[in-house]
Amino acid sequence: MDKYHAAVDIGASSGRLILGEVNNGIINLEEIHRFENGLNEENGHLCWDTQYLFGEILTGLKKCKAIGKTPATIGVDTWGVDFVLLDENDVLIGQAVGYRDSRNKGMDEEVYKIISEADLYARTGIQKAIYNTIYQLMAVKRQNPNQLENAKALLMMPDYMHFLLTGKKASEYTIATTSQLINPNTKSWDYELIDMLGYPKEVFQEIKVPGTSLGNLRKEVSEEIGFDCEVILPGSHDTASAVLAVPSNEKNTLYISSGTWSLMGVEAMKPDCSKESHALNFTNEGGYNYRFRYLKNIMGLWMIQNVKKELEDKYSFVELCQMAENSDCDSIVDCNDIVFLAPESMMMAVSAFCTTTGQKVPKTAADYARVIYRSLAKCYKKTLEEIESIQKVKYKTLYVVGGGSNAAYLNELTAYETNLTVSAGPAEATAIGNILVQMLAKDEYESLEEARGAIGKSFDIKIYN
Repeated sequence: MDKYHAAVDIGASSGRLILGEVNNGIINLEEIHRFENGLNEENGHLCWDTQYLFGEILTGLKKCKAIGKTPATIGVDTWGVDFVLLDENDVLIGQAVGYRDSRNKGMDEEVYKIISEADLYARTGIQKAIYNTIYQLMAVKRQNPNQLENAKALLMMPDYMHFLLTGKKASEYTIATTSQLINPNTKSWDYELIDMLGYPKEVFQEIKVPGTSLGNLRKEVSEEIGFDCEVILPGSHDTASAVLAVPSNEKNTLYISSGTWSLMGVEAMKPDCSKESHALNFTNEGGYNYRFRYLKNIMGLWMIQNVKKELEDKYSFVELCQMAENSDCDSIVDCNDIVFLAPESMMMAVSAFCTTTGQKVPKTAADYARVIYRSLAKCYKKTLEEIESIQKVKYKTLYVVGGGSNAAYLNELTAYETNLTVSAGPAEATAIGNILVQMLAKDEYESLEEARGAIGKSFDIKIYN
């Protein structure tokens, strides 16, 4: 009988449930269910609909039952930093506010009244981003203090989904590190920092590492979907799972996890919390088996996703890539500028940036696509130079995984700008990494090195020089 593992991978714009199995050393994937996701305005805030998301997980599991492919294990991964608060009856307190919400404005300065930015980086190793959990909690403390006072538990988004599945509360390590409240040396909550900030220590759950079993489904869940299975924590931060699917066992492998965000960095065995690293705004997020994802967040395909949406999805991503090649608009924008984080119109934001910097303003869809793709490639080049400078390593290959690995034009530009060989694929890296942890937990692979070795044999990898 085939043994299936289910990866629930929920991103900022969509989610999917994918089944994985191993046959003769080859990993096979099958997408069972796909659903939309996005922020909704609710009581003046941009929020996630957690009830809807959990309902879609159950729908995916019911589809597994319907086709006779019930998974033995399941794990959920999502984007980072966002969380929910639960009361004494495990009921949501307030809303599941998203990281792009404006409530975070000015909360960095509130935190720095208590601890300086430099000291905060030295003790957490996490880059400054206004949407990090540490600042979101300050927003709750300042704007809705009663919510923190009444909270009995804080769960990051995938932790909450795992709780709804099992009834058990735990904080998975990789997603917890995105909070900027984890000590990279002890690998646990920095309770001294949490106390300094005035956050209630008792709401933070015990840290569990990827591969930990939370046990089986709640009775109510198994009865609803028609079967039972084991819940195993993957790298619950989607980037942690994606990095696991990089098809390389080389030391200091250079990668980009390319999706809504472009996460560019290396896999390291120890954190770098130095002043030099802080100055370059690199982050030390947790990875599988206590590895560190030493990387930089780049705005990524969020920009082109918004342009596509503004054009009412008239063009596919493939078509936008092809159109960009025929444009002659050579303007460049700073992809990491905060003006591109959540603009009302991405096209207007790009136009305004070009106007302000005295560059040619894009006019057509092809122009906007070319500006964004070229700007991303330039940003990758700059980030490469920073990584090589601080790591004292010269790289030859850049591994691009995730949905963005399908953007051939961007891969070509990246190879040209960085002068590296670009290895593109697999596209479903996050789901693969999620499933690999489940397989490792069940001894279907003896080591991560063996599992990664199977990726190159199982999935299409394209090379750009």
